[in-house]
Amino acid sequence: MISIPLILTPPHACSYLDDQQSQSAFVHPTYPLTTSIYTRLIEQGFRRSGDEVYAPHCPNCAACIPARLAVHDFKANRSQQRCWRKNSQTTAIIKPAVFEQAHYELYVRYQQIRHTGGNMADSSPDEYIDFLSSSWGNTVFVEFSINDELAGVAIVDQLDNALSAVYTFFDPKFSSYSLGVYAVLWQIDYALVQQCEFLYLGFWIKACQKMAYKSHYQPLQLFRNKQWLTEKP
Repeated sequence: MISIPLILTPPHACSYLDDQQSQSAFVHPTYPLTTSIYTRLIEQGFRRSGDEVYAPHCPNCAACIPARLAVHDFKANRSQQRCWRKNSQTTAIIKPAVFEQAHYELYVRYQQIRHTGGNMADSSPDEYIDFLSSSWGNTVFVEFSINDELAGVAIVDQLDNALSAVYTFFDPKFSSYSLGVYAVLWQIDYALVQQCEFLYLGFWIKACQKMAYKSHYQPLQLFRNKQWLTEKP
């Protein structure tokens, strides 16, 4: 067992549920994180944002539930099979988690069109790369191209026995390719190639449409009462 110091944030407006207050428990910034330690933390419901690792700690709400897939058990539904076929000519290149101007410009364009009114569209280059990469993790940027044109980027953490889907953004003009879905399917396939057990998908939130989509990937495991349970949300 290891002891990891945590910091509890003050209550603040929830990013996902209207009229809710949110609190998080963050790993103390002086604690020396590694991929192996983060592997153990993500198994206990934690999540990374930049260099910071946190878990929801809301006294009156338990809506944010960590979700993962046991990739060997995953069965694609018909819609996912169609998406995979649609992207049969989509190419993927695995790159280091470093700043690229083309990626940044695509990220800003994605935020402006898909998340109108959000403040992420105003991210500076430093804020962008600090949000997606980490100084201690084993992170890659997976670049998707369609017809030799940059179409999307998936940020993926490589853990000891798993992958973690950090974030995906894409050019809205390629919306018909369902690149958000394809990025998850690609990561499942890559996890199998790498002989990983799991793909972590972040938090599943039933009442939040942009977070509830994870229930489309079955059989989904949810972290409830400090244990992973396979269930259909």
